[in-house]
Amino acid sequence: MNATPMLNRELSWLDYNARVLEEGLKPSTPILEKLNFLRIFSSNLDEFFMVRIATVKAFAKLNQTSEEWAQIPPQTLLERVHEKVQTYYDTLYHHLQTEILPGLKLKGIFLVSKDDWTSREWRYLERVFTETIAPLLTPLRLEEDHFPSTGSLQVHIAFRLEENGAMAIVQVPKNIDRFIVLPRHLSIEPETPNAPPERAIRIALLEEVILAFGSKLFAGLKVLDGIIFKVNRDADFSVDEERDDDFLTAMEEVLTGRQNSTPVRMVYSGDDDILRDTLMRSLGLASIDVYRAFWIIDLGRITELCSPEFYTAHGFSPSDELFYAPWKAFQPIDEKTSIFDWIDEHDRFMNIPYESFDTVQRFVEESARDPNVLGIKITLYRTSGMASPIVHALAKAARGGKQVVVVLELKARFDEEKNISWATELEQAGAIVTYGVARLKVHAKAALVIRRRQDGGIARYLHLSTGNYNEKTAQGYVDFCLFTANPSLCTDIALFFNILTGYSNIQSLAHIAVSPFDLKERIIGLIDREAAQSTPESPGLIMAKLNALSDPDLIRALYRASAQGVQIRLNVRGVCTLIPGLPGISTSIEVRSVLGRYLEHGRMLYFRNGGSEEVYLSSADWLYRNMKKRIELLFPVLDTDIKVRCKNILLTYFSDNTHAYRLTGEGDWVDLSSKSHPEEPSIYAQEKLYKMAKKATRIIEDKQEILQVRRSKKPIKE
Repeated sequence: MNATPMLNRELSWLDYNARVLEEGLKPSTPILEKLNFLRIFSSNLDEFFMVRIATVKAFAKLNQTSEEWAQIPPQTLLERVHEKVQTYYDTLYHHLQTEILPGLKLKGIFLVSKDDWTSREWRYLERVFTETIAPLLTPLRLEEDHFPSTGSLQVHIAFRLEENGAMAIVQVPKNIDRFIVLPRHLSIEPETPNAPPERAIRIALLEEVILAFGSKLFAGLKVLDGIIFKVNRDADFSVDEERDDDFLTAMEEVLTGRQNSTPVRMVYSGDDDILRDTLMRSLGLASIDVYRAFWIIDLGRITELCSPEFYTAHGFSPSDELFYAPWKAFQPIDEKTSIFDWIDEHDRFMNIPYESFDTVQRFVEESARDPNVLGIKITLYRTSGMASPIVHALAKAARGGKQVVVVLELKARFDEEKNISWATELEQAGAIVTYGVARLKVHAKAALVIRRRQDGGIARYLHLSTGNYNEKTAQGYVDFCLFTANPSLCTDIALFFNILTGYSNIQSLAHIAVSPFDLKERIIGLIDREAAQSTPESPGLIMAKLNALSDPDLIRALYRASAQGVQIRLNVRGVCTLIPGLPGISTSIEVRSVLGRYLEHGRMLYFRNGGSEEVYLSSADWLYRNMKKRIELLFPVLDTDIKVRCKNILLTYFSDNTHAYRLTGEGDWVDLSSKSHPEEPSIYAQEKLYKMAKKATRIIEDKQEILQVRRSKKPIKE
């Protein structure tokens, strides 16, 4: 059997991150938003190396051949990754130095390297170093055959000393400000003809201050040179799931192990090749594992610099043009209407963040305080920080005597520590907490509320979503969710929770598909059905919005459908290993990727089905891990009006010609904003969806205003 034609997953992911960088560098992107895109790009790379490349390196070390590596052997792949990533870094830092930093200066924001400090700023920073930074620093001797235990993702300074070629490293503290705002009066000097205006903010980097004054740490020794560097370590290892009696402790051991696991790559800034090569050998890295950066090496952690609050806190008011114009999320329900009455009227669909996540939060909070609510069952994968209103509402409900069942996924990578803390708080409040399913991550998003009706009967209310119960990420992630009191859907999810908690055998549900049990088979069945119904006169149509697509079985199903003439339109934000436009294989498949100010996170599927259209939402991407290694949900949209809205949303994405990219049969992504037909009107999908939401807001506000006027009218006296 011939191998299914597919692109390499890792290289496809790098292409996605390159699109993120390209979006950030577009002329229409405000300057501080550009900086934020660089942050996202860099943070994405950190996780990519810690998870995906760590796995590739493990296979390369084994030197084993398999079907997975038939097209590109692991070692060759590592070399291609290095070439791509270093090219991206060169592009990034070129734009940072020639466009972004100069643009910020014009707006009064100066990110100054030590070469640009005034003499008075040097003296000020020397005093800051001596009094508040140096006491926290601990130089560690560096030897070629041993690297000190220093954790992962930590910025360090390496110093080369004159004495016998000795070298040392110093970790940059995490618990003090990384960005040091310099007093304004220090920058105005008579000998500086082009001094910045008094109404400006000048910012120095903590790591550069340590590099500049680090010689003070080595009394009696001369420092020859220094470089700034950061190490990514392997994060692709799992908890021992046989330790059911001590699972929390096992998870804590995973977090500890991650800090000192095998080094995967190093990013550095500086010119000392001796230091660089010594660090490479000490870490056991090859030249293809090392990346040269320029000045700010840890762009993934500059969130503060992208926020207006940072500047206002230091007495500087950044101009509005530095940021995107705000898009206000609208409220689909007025404050006086009960959330349960609202759902009882008919199914409700929300497109977050255009519609406010406050409604989801309100669903949980109102359930927590409603005396008629008897129980709440919910899955939690990623929540916000220690002030999570969802978790606090669940704890309040449990303390109030309601039955609260929380399926809390402790294995959500990089959120494990936070989830461990939530597990403890919820258990202490009296909630029933389970830690997911052994060897599977619970990635499904569902909340079921059981409520007593006025007639004494029981009503159930359901929230299903493509996104997490996290009010912070909900401000920047595009997701879809459904509220319903449909008895069949509620029954399915009640059985689903019983499966998760271990009180029911695995079984097929009436409307909802669950991975790893039947979700993939259900999707393939829907694709094959579309192919069977397709004719030249009336071709089938499949539209899908996904974050990623690389599962070979699903790709083969799409290829089969394309061979039968089905028109297939895929909007894939990130990884896509399917190749469109191959003669006789994927001729009728179109693949696009839409980016923008928000992170596209929602998954939506449409099937023409011979005219009986069907729409589904899902928590799952079309990756092998989501189909076989995670608990995921696929759920139908049953309401006719919501189906129409969902179809319009999909069509809106495929109409984008300003922030969209198209995948070619050669594996390249073409930026569709470079239009060949300039007479066509510009369409930005996210802006169009925002305007649609804004229009709906105006209608709701008008209705509320009319009701308030009617209520305020006093009776006319005779």
